[in-house]
Amino acid sequence: MAHAMSDDQVAGELKKMTAFIRQEALEKAREIQIKADEEFAIEKSKLVRQETSSIDSQYEKKFKQAGMSQQITRSTLANKTRIKVLSARQELLDNLFDQARGKLADHTKDKGKYQNLCKNLILEGLYALNEDKVAIRAREEDYDVVKKAMEGAKEEYKKSMQGREVRLELDEKNPQPEGCSGGVSVVGGGGRIDINNTLDERLKLLETDALPMVRTSLFGMNENRKFKD
Repeated sequence: MAHAMSDDQVAGELKKMTAFIRQEALEKAREIQIKADEEFAIEKSKLVRQETSSIDSQYEKKFKQAGMSQQITRSTLANKTRIKVLSARQELLDNLFDQARGKLADHTKDKGKYQNLCKNLILEGLYALNEDKVAIRAREEDYDVVKKAMEGAKEEYKKSMQGREVRLELDEKNPQPEGCSGGVSVVGGGGRIDINNTLDERLKLLETDALPMVRTSLFGMNENRKFKD
């Protein structure tokens, strides 16, 4: 027959049950806390990876943009520098030929040398035309020198062409225009063919034909050029 528990026994049992429940609650709370900490760590790691990836992506994009911007800036500066250099070189060449143009008149001061020069210019035209009758145009102030040059050219032409004679006429109706520096024009084909051998025209030809050589002499060979003049 079971004996009824005393008040002290009942209180003891209640105390034990309370302690057990309290212990179970603490362990459950620890499990929940551990699980929550693990989930927080996982979520935190995930967010960190996402943010890191986003930052890396933004940095890479900005780095590429910065690199492209630097390339554009370098290219722009290089082009500006190249244009400045080319402009300075062209200005120097223009000044060089302007100075030469200003000195053309000096070639007419020594009448003996100028007469020989005109003779050679006339001969060049005679050989090119290969005609029996040719007109010569010159500056009015050069008529005396050019007439002598014409005689010399006729004689030399006759010798070099095995006795073939050519008739030369000074075209006084059509003198060289005012401002001409000297030289002659050799006209054939009934006035249709005009070989301009004035000093001004010869300098223009020199600017075109000798420019590559002059450029190389002044500035050296351009290694970037694929084709040579």
